[in-house]
Amino acid sequence: MRYKNHASLLLLSSSLILASPICAADNSDLELAGDIIAVAIPALAYGSTYYRNDKVGRQQFYKSFATNLAATQVLKSTIDKERPNGSDDDSFPSRHVSVAFQGASFIHKRYGLEYSIPAYVGAGFVAYTRLEVDEHDATDVLAGAALGIASSMYLTKSYNEQLHIATDLAPDYYGVSMHYEFH
Repeated sequence: MRYKNHASLLLLSSSLILASPICAADNSDLELAGDIIAVAIPALAYGSTYYRNDKVGRQQFYKSFATNLAATQVLKSTIDKERPNGSDDDSFPSRHVSVAFQGASFIHKRYGLEYSIPAYVGAGFVAYTRLEVDEHDATDVLAGAALGIASSMYLTKSYNEQLHIATDLAPDYYGVSMHYEFH
């Protein structure tokens, strides 16, 4: 069972690299560090679901990650914004930053702020590297961070959440229901 978890983590890490063209052969050391951290944060977030034996969290990670990546790609494909370095017109939003912040905010929402602080610091470093190597401007980086955070905050539930509140709003009926899980 232990090797299966490592294989899954390796598979996710590989798919992150393939799904998003993050690593290029001529990267500077700073850019390479940002590339690695951009992949490592969501990989660690995903791995945390295995560490905690959290199958529900894993499903939430899949939805959050896929939604974030799809939204980022749709925006990149539809908004032709030239990169500050002039290399192409796929600047908006930053994919590196969106996947880094998706992973950090998944850990935050699912397991708590105290566990996510190092991931947020790493995601901030990724954002810094994208600005520093002239791949993105502040708008691209902020949009990437917002997408990553929104996808996890919206599609992830707290691991310890016991109280569930739902509304029922129909044309002729308004209601609120509450459900509390006793452990």
